[in-house]
Amino acid sequence: MTGNITKFITENYKHFNAATLIDASKAYCDLVDKGGKMFFTMAGAMSTAEIGISLAEMIRQGKIHAITCTGANLEEDVFNLVANSQYTRVPHYRQLSPSDETALYEKGLNRVTDTCIPEEEAMRKIESAILELWVKADKASQSKLPHEFFYELLKSGVLKKHYDIDPKNSWLLAAAEKNLPIFVPGWEDSTLGNMFVSNVVKGKIKNLNTVKGGLHYMHELIAWYKKESAKSEIGFFQIGGGIAGDFPICVVPLITQDLKQKVSRWAYFCQISDSTTSYGSYSGAVPNEKITWGKLEENTPKFIIESDASIVAPLVFAYVLGW
Repeated sequence: MTGNITKFITENYKHFNAATLIDASKAYCDLVDKGGKMFFTMAGAMSTAEIGISLAEMIRQGKIHAITCTGANLEEDVFNLVANSQYTRVPHYRQLSPSDETALYEKGLNRVTDTCIPEEEAMRKIESAILELWVKADKASQSKLPHEFFYELLKSGVLKKHYDIDPKNSWLLAAAEKNLPIFVPGWEDSTLGNMFVSNVVKGKIKNLNTVKGGLHYMHELIAWYKKESAKSEIGFFQIGGGIAGDFPICVVPLITQDLKQKVSRWAYFCQISDSTTSYGSYSGAVPNEKITWGKLEENTPKFIIESDASIVAPLVFAYVLGW
């Protein structure tokens, strides 16, 4: 069944980046419809851009099978879940002076482009809730991955009374309900990562290893990729660049070149990016370059949609979902 959004896209998006969006969406559907799996990677501030409105449904309908995201995207979906109405939008952000920025800081409003995340209502609320889980694990000499603590927090139900949006629009809640594999390299580069270390320094947590890191995630990813690629083709759909994309795509050459084991390469590649393809920018590298690193094959369907992911990703998801 084809919805109005898909009909509009199909009728109007015929050239340039618009045509690439259609081609990439069709190839996405082809892969999943024939039993393939899609690995989704997310950089930027997509959770604060409320990507969960469409991403959560992609997860629920089995159109996404694993996720790598930055620590900021992991936590900011939960911030939005409990404090959305307290967010402040600043549509004139391009005209802000340094004194305007200072005024926002003094109000406890942390700006992400045109949207300010409230310190107390979002960040500190989640810190106090997840700190209990960190301390509990620390006292039991347990170590867990960052997303495992979030899954435990969401599944416990303690945040339900604080929900500030329809929970169906939280992608992390949808992922927790499916126990979706998540990989978060560089989690320490996040607000809660900073808060965790501060609580170690303050002595509330004794062991830094209570929360595992990126090397543990790569170890988990190797096992996941070997198992799943033996059964299905696996595609790679990437928003932005940086560690969210660079980290997981390397699992294939790691297995083939470092472990000397046979494994299928990624069966599909699409990146939504506005990064310039020049100046040594890996995030802006064209897909063909990935052939030389043993990540993609010559005949792998490859796409770059050079545009704003906050606009493009929901349209791709709408097409895949038939909206």
